[in-house]
Amino acid sequence: MPTTAYFDNAATSFPKPEVVYNYMDSFYRSYGVNVGRGQHKLAFQAANMVEETRSLLLQLFHCPNRQVIFTPSSTEALNVIIQGQKYFNGCNIYISPFEHNSVTRILHHFETETAISVRQLPVDRNTLQYDLPLIKRDFIKNRPHYVIVSHASNVCGLVAPVSSICELAKEYGATTIIDMSQTAGLIDTNLNNDNIDYAVFAGHKTLYGPFGISGFIAKSDSELRPLMYGGTGTESANQDMPSFLPSRLEAGSVNVAALAGLNASLKWLLEKTCSVVRAKEEENRQTLISILSDFPNVHIVGAENSQNSIGIVSCVFDGYSPDSIGQVLSDHNVAVRTGLHCSPIAHRFLGTFPSGTVRFSTSFFTSSEDYEILTGALNYIEENS
Repeated sequence: MPTTAYFDNAATSFPKPEVVYNYMDSFYRSYGVNVGRGQHKLAFQAANMVEETRSLLLQLFHCPNRQVIFTPSSTEALNVIIQGQKYFNGCNIYISPFEHNSVTRILHHFETETAISVRQLPVDRNTLQYDLPLIKRDFIKNRPHYVIVSHASNVCGLVAPVSSICELAKEYGATTIIDMSQTAGLIDTNLNNDNIDYAVFAGHKTLYGPFGISGFIAKSDSELRPLMYGGTGTESANQDMPSFLPSRLEAGSVNVAALAGLNASLKWLLEKTCSVVRAKEEENRQTLISILSDFPNVHIVGAENSQNSIGIVSCVFDGYSPDSIGQVLSDHNVAVRTGLHCSPIAHRFLGTFPSGTVRFSTSFFTSSEDYEILTGALNYIEENS
């Protein structure tokens, strides 16, 4: 079978570090049992692995006194956080122009039920820079009650200055939520401060773990209401969910196999360090931009030379829809994602709605062979256009 040049890492990183595959297999064969549901050695071993994974995440984010809540996906994590808040008429919720439907659809739902106001944080359309003075002016005019920011756009890779935005928001007592689905493990982020209330991570992306395990980091005194109700393995006689974290927000059986993979990937990341992983991804991004820029029929969307980006590059091709290009690339063994990437407001902001873009995304493992296959496919498109 021909080798596939994989440029769809924003959807899920692939391949994973070899240790992830090995540990998932050995764990599931050795003690892949349920956690908190048995008084035996195998259950204790599994529980120890889960708690170690929480500790590794807190180590990665430099916040030993916070809580880790696991969910099957970052979508569910965002639902737990956003639906767990108490909204009121006149509530101002600020979001970036780059939010995923995992945020915007929830807020749209609440807009139909409560007189909340969803406002966009100002970003310069030419430079793709967040305008902090204008953000402050907006906050003075319309006090923020909640601020939700995607740390990096899944469409163009732009990195938001979340520390500065959240610091401004806290001057008004706002609750702050950052979506780190595209950056956790890639951008070294210190959550050991009072400015960021919740930070969401996706295990299968820049944490280099498997599908089925994500979650969020929360302050220990978080009073989020549960989204799900059910068994927790603790306080079983109590018909209310446990009052303490993480049990209050973790109903049901945790995905221990996926957690084992995340455990292994976190150890790999901590050994490599975020700075090394990001430097390699940035090197791969620059190689990608250099190749795409050689083709006059390919146009990069956004500030392609910005250093404040991760390894995501969106493009449009002269004369062809993104879906058509995606099919040609697939026929030539190049994996990309096309369309709106579940982020329609980002494409409206960037001027690529409704057709979207062809999205290329690199990782630590993007290889020279990947680029050779991509160059061949791009030559074919140019020659046959």
